[in-house]
Amino acid sequence: MPSPKPRRRRGLLVALAAALVLIVAGGATAFLLLREPGDVSNPDVAFTATSETTTQPPPAPPRPRARPVDTFSWPTYGLNEARTRTWSNSPAYLRPPFKRGWTYRGDVLIEFPPVIRGPDLFVFDDDGWLRSLNKLTGEIQWRQHVGKLAAASPAIGDGNVYVVALQRLDGTNAGRVAAFRETDGKPLWSKDLPSRAESSPLLRDGTLYFGTENGTVFALDARNGRTKWTYQAAGAVKGAPAYDGGNLYFGDYGGKVQAVRARDGRRVWQVGTNGTKFGFGSGQFYSTPAIAFGRVYLGNTDSRVYSFSTKDGALGWATGTGGYVYAAPAVANIRGLGPTVYAGSYDGNFYAFDARTGAVRWKFASGNRISGSPTVLDDIVYFSNLGAYDSHGLNARTGKPVFKFPEGSYTPVVADRRAVYLVGYNNIFELLPTRRPRAWRAAQAALVEAVRIARVEARRAAARDAATPAVRRAARTARRAGRRARRSARRAVRRARRSARRARRAVRRARRAVRRARTGRAKG
Repeated sequence: MPSPKPRRRRGLLVALAAALVLIVAGGATAFLLLREPGDVSNPDVAFTATSETTTQPPPAPPRPRARPVDTFSWPTYGLNEARTRTWSNSPAYLRPPFKRGWTYRGDVLIEFPPVIRGPDLFVFDDDGWLRSLNKLTGEIQWRQHVGKLAAASPAIGDGNVYVVALQRLDGTNAGRVAAFRETDGKPLWSKDLPSRAESSPLLRDGTLYFGTENGTVFALDARNGRTKWTYQAAGAVKGAPAYDGGNLYFGDYGGKVQAVRARDGRRVWQVGTNGTKFGFGSGQFYSTPAIAFGRVYLGNTDSRVYSFSTKDGALGWATGTGGYVYAAPAVANIRGLGPTVYAGSYDGNFYAFDARTGAVRWKFASGNRISGSPTVLDDIVYFSNLGAYDSHGLNARTGKPVFKFPEGSYTPVVADRRAVYLVGYNNIFELLPTRRPRAWRAAQAALVEAVRIARVEARRAAARDAATPAVRRAARTARRAGRRARRSARRAVRRARRSARRARRAVRRARRAVRRARTGRAKG
């Protein structure tokens, strides 16, 4: 009988080989699980550098007046339709050091910044209260309770304020969109939404655009809230849509970025991402896009900031940070530096990226996570630190600190020609320049005049509203009197016609009598 030892040795060798294969395969799997996709840069993707990214939106031309009137407008989240968050030609005196002016003290988180129209600031807090603040004093002028929960900036235009709430007042876990009159907060219309919504609305040419958590993007008639069109995305659309060149751009929680036509909602292009650890999946786009230089810029929860071509969605670059990028970027063409993208990350760093290539120009270690969006005023970029609850201002060219404030949370500042308005966790601070040249004094005088005119217009609006019931009653009375007069006239006409018929019958009878009389005489 042959010995079994050689067979056992062969079995042992086979087992060792199998174990070696398993080890190699496991190592490869672990490598795939732990590896992050590298940065991508395609600088040849279409890129158009302009001398300036954006300026203040031109205000509506005021009526000729003896005194200047403040008509400044910061009408939407991100300053303009492209959401660049950059006021490149802000006044040179509007820079640190600042002097504290008034303080508005709220009770709950203000996650998104206010908007500005003339003498008013409009702020929408997390408890769903929309408030109009006097820009000169910080006092509340009117307020409206729109929902139980909110996380979006208002949009303002056409004399109205538009807001989107996450949750309705009755506790229904679905959103609501509403419009109010700018002067006094009078409700104009509201519309219940099929799901929650935290997308800051965009108003353009009489149409209101925003997204919802069920992936529906709405285009509503701003006059009455009627739906013009809807678009269904691959996931929740929590960021605000940005507009450029006839198209809306936005990302979704399905990891896709898309462009759709603003006039009818038809898709122009859609692209996906693969920034998760396998390299086969996608992160989520909470970030609102910024549009500049022929590119779409936005952050992702896969830790990267992305740049796509506005024309066809081609990937320009994707640069990684060490944490989530919830922040919407700011984009500016900085003197002495060039086109630059600014964004903070949950890794605690604030980054400046080359807008064409995605290369990191500089980064600033803030010490804790950054969730909100930055704002660029001239050559200073401002951001807040959510972990430390403070705000910073950095030299946009070098990243060196030039300003720090002991309050902050998300998006820190908006501004006009006379002040910076800094948003803390639940407070708003007016920061005034210490240097106040003639241009600042003129802006101050224009604001005082605008406040006076706004008060007069508010009183007139209230008087019109108070008179409206009486006017309606008088109109109803006049309509009833008109109906009675018309009925009386119709009755009089009918009576006259009856009298005319009777007279005609009498004439016919008289004629017959005359004929009979003539006939009788002739016979006699």
